Amino acid sequence: MSAPELASPPTVLVFAATDPTGGAGLQADLLTLSSLGCHALSVVTAVTVQDTLGVEDFLPLDPEWISDQARAVLEDMPVAAFKLGMLGSVEAVQAITEIVADYPDIPLVYDPVLASSRGDELATEEMIEAVRELLLPQVTLLTPNSLEARRLVETPQEDEHGEPIEDLDDEDTPLDLDTCALRLQDMGCEFVLITGSHEHTPQVVNALYTPEGDVHTLSWDRLPDSYHGSGCTLSSAIAALLAQGIDMETAVKSAQEYTWEALRNGWRLGMGQFLPDRLFWARREGEDA
Repeated sequence: MSAPELASPPTVLVFAATDPTGGAGLQADLLTLSSLGCHALSVVTAVTVQDTLGVEDFLPLDPEWISDQARAVLEDMPVAAFKLGMLGSVEAVQAITEIVADYPDIPLVYDPVLASSRGDELATEEMIEAVRELLLPQVTLLTPNSLEARRLVETPQEDEHGEPIEDLDDEDTPLDLDTCALRLQDMGCEFVLITGSHEHTPQVVNALYTPEGDVHTLSWDRLPDSYHGSGCTLSSAIAALLAQGIDMETAVKSAQEYTWEALRNGWRLGMGQFLPDRLFWARREGEDA
């Protein structure tokens, strides 16, 4: 008698840049999705040179290569969710927007990677403007940290030569996050989850803003270390749960729990930030056994 055929796991298509440390980027997405029971499909948007201290350089892929990678798998396999990370160029934003627009019923989770944890720039103002105009209207859930949320909604002022004007008053009084979320929703995002790890608060406070105007906040104990890939882990975890048919509020809450545990169980393998342990649950089960 043959064994019963197992149901196929839901698939999530990821657009992201590579990270040779495995801490963030495409490698982090694949590991998180697999850990949470999904099959990950991957489209490389850029190749980075980085370590656990920061990003030294990156090479965006040709937009035709991005499109060809995505179309090949989309025409071959069903996809239950999209997850976007670092996109790399204006042309990549344009190409990805055209692709996801053909699949409006598939939930899209976008983690807007605009800079590394060290502050290395990964997105130009021109690219951010393309994201605002083209991509955000397609997004089901946007997951910026507080710095990214403010950068996405604040258009820098320029002088007559096109140079940015530094406004010290604005730096001293940053835009409040409720206003940021509302502006991002006005740009087209359905849900917005702003994470508060960069805010000067006793606990990390994350807030989910819904289309109905509700705000769901969760507070987490601040961990003592700095982590590489926390945003990638959180956004991929949410995508994995949405792909399994879980509602948005539950998916966001459960993904935060998973991410906090992955960070709490992380290691410092290099000379810089800690790396999350996205298989913490499997190691626990092994220890118990």
